[in-house]
Amino acid sequence: MKESVYIESNGVLYRQGNTLYFINKEGKKPIPIENISDIYCHGKVSVKSGASSLLMSSSVPVHFFNKFGFYEGSLYPRNLMNAGYVIVRQVQYFLDKDRRRKIAAAIVEGIKHNILKVLEYYVSVGKDVHEHMNRISSEVIDGDIPRIMSSEGRIWSEFYNSFNKILDRFKMETREIRPPTNEVNALLSFGNSLLYATTLSEIYHTYLHPSISFLHEPEEQRFSLALDIADIFKPVIVDRVIFTLVNNRILNEDDFVRDVGVLLNDKGRRLFVREYQSKLDSTILHPILKRKVSYRFLIRLECYKLIKHVIEDQEYESFKMW
Repeated sequence: MKESVYIESNGVLYRQGNTLYFINKEGKKPIPIENISDIYCHGKVSVKSGASSLLMSSSVPVHFFNKFGFYEGSLYPRNLMNAGYVIVRQVQYFLDKDRRRKIAAAIVEGIKHNILKVLEYYVSVGKDVHEHMNRISSEVIDGDIPRIMSSEGRIWSEFYNSFNKILDRFKMETREIRPPTNEVNALLSFGNSLLYATTLSEIYHTYLHPSISFLHEPEEQRFSLALDIADIFKPVIVDRVIFTLVNNRILNEDDFVRDVGVLLNDKGRRLFVREYQSKLDSTILHPILKRKVSYRFLIRLECYKLIKHVIEDQEYESFKMW
């Protein structure tokens, strides 16, 4: 299985022969191009033209993040999987208001279900989040796209309100993004950016176009389909990682810095990435496939389900944690 590479320091990616190297003040390190799926750069990383050519020919996306942990952009190879018919159908489903509405509603139903599953777990370990579960359960997902997105917003808001009852340390207060003003917001922003980039990498290996979305509005300078799909998995990947890191005291106050807002420092990012990658690699028994699959592969499966839906092979139902 190919693995993700995370670069936390400043340096240069360059090519020597058919080998990719990363060089920084600590020295030169080879990166086996044939064994990696994607690269995440959290330092100031320059990519030499030879390295860029090798990465693109090897179909390896490179994702870049700024010092706040926010996704900035990707070195994205030309489409490995080309199927004009799928893209045409994807556009048709976006333009058809009723078809788009049904997909958007299914996505938010998945978000709602997965959030409730996470909260059910914390009820089982003694956390009093019943009030939040009741409010989320009562949320009706219906109507046009703006109404569906309003429902999604209320669901996330109620879920975030439950954090102070789940977390043993740090206070959530309100969700603030640019910049995050406390430790929990810093963790959410960093984790969500990672998941967005991971989802983009998985979309790349399918016939879907990453800019044609159904819940979020397509906009310039972002791959909005990655936002649609990533939102389904945030509760069971990013938020569970955060709860584990905080409640097991893997992360502490000294793993953050206060700059313009609150940010994870280098050590904090490494700890988060380690737990995040462990979650992506962990496996669960799939009830339909009857075999164990990783959480990362579940994201790929979500793309396949959307493809089957737009080519009218199978009705789309978003991932719901069993």
